[in-house]
Amino acid sequence: MKKNILIILLSLFVINFINGQITDYEKDLRKKTKDTLRGWKINGLISINFSQSSLTNWAAGGQNNISANGLISVNANYLKNKNSWDNSLDIGYGMFIEGKENLRKTDDRIELFSKYGREISKNLYISSLLTFKTQMTPGYNYPNDSVIISNFMSPAYLYIAAGIDYKPKDFITAFISPITGKFTFVNNQTLANAGAFGVEPAIYDTLGNIITKGKNMRSEMGGYIRIAFNKNIADNITLKTKIDLFSNYLHKPQNIDVDYEVLLSMKITKFLTATFNAHLIYDDDIMIEIDSNNDGIIDKKGPRTQFKEIFGIGLSYKFANKNKKI
Repeated sequence: MKKNILIILLSLFVINFINGQITDYEKDLRKKTKDTLRGWKINGLISINFSQSSLTNWAAGGQNNISANGLISVNANYLKNKNSWDNSLDIGYGMFIEGKENLRKTDDRIELFSKYGREISKNLYISSLLTFKTQMTPGYNYPNDSVIISNFMSPAYLYIAAGIDYKPKDFITAFISPITGKFTFVNNQTLANAGAFGVEPAIYDTLGNIITKGKNMRSEMGGYIRIAFNKNIADNITLKTKIDLFSNYLHKPQNIDVDYEVLLSMKITKFLTATFNAHLIYDDDIMIEIDSNNDGIIDKKGPRTQFKEIFGIGLSYKFANKNKKI
């Protein structure tokens, strides 16, 4: 507990210290002509995609199925004088119904991001960052739908970071932090007792009784890099992509956590859009069940590269405002 509090306080202290500095560069700027004010720039995408298959006497086999995927992706960025504040919210959820009863989740995520920066030279900012990630509903290791392997706030990830942000254009940014606190939460006690997602597992006696419950939080201190790109690459095509890299200084720093995502949206008509979303994750602390002999029996666990892709065509609404110059 003391370690967790120390990491939080250290992270917040560094963020406050960095953002509180007034450089000679900024003092000189105040003597110059008033800067261009651009204010808020807001854009986003709301979409829902459906697909349905119906089979009757189909020789190749298969089952009737219906799938639906919803996506909300919103960005709100503020730029005024030498202050920069970037915010984003991504929510995705998808369900797949096969046959009459097999209901499975295909997507479930919430990600909130906020970064504040103060310009110290051209395109270079001293910045602080906060990222929070979790999911909404229970997840299962299909086809087994009786044992929960994840849930809301199990896991949840919180990053608090301070560092340097390079923004050569308003649609691309590269953030580097030498001091970052990463906090993993597992509120489901059954998962925490099993040591899921890297938290400290429960301690049992020889009869299998719990002596000490599993920890519900794990804290890490390390280095963090985030590179993000969000731009209309054509009149009707928007590309949003980001990669997050984290290295724990105190535990296997060579095993870098990777979180890479791509969202491509192509506008077909005013309300009809095709979207493609790909998500790759590697975290050395997340143990995946493995059938090493391909005999249908899980015989070990270990870290693995996780990959998910979703492609759909459906109803969507894109919105954006243009930041104003004063």
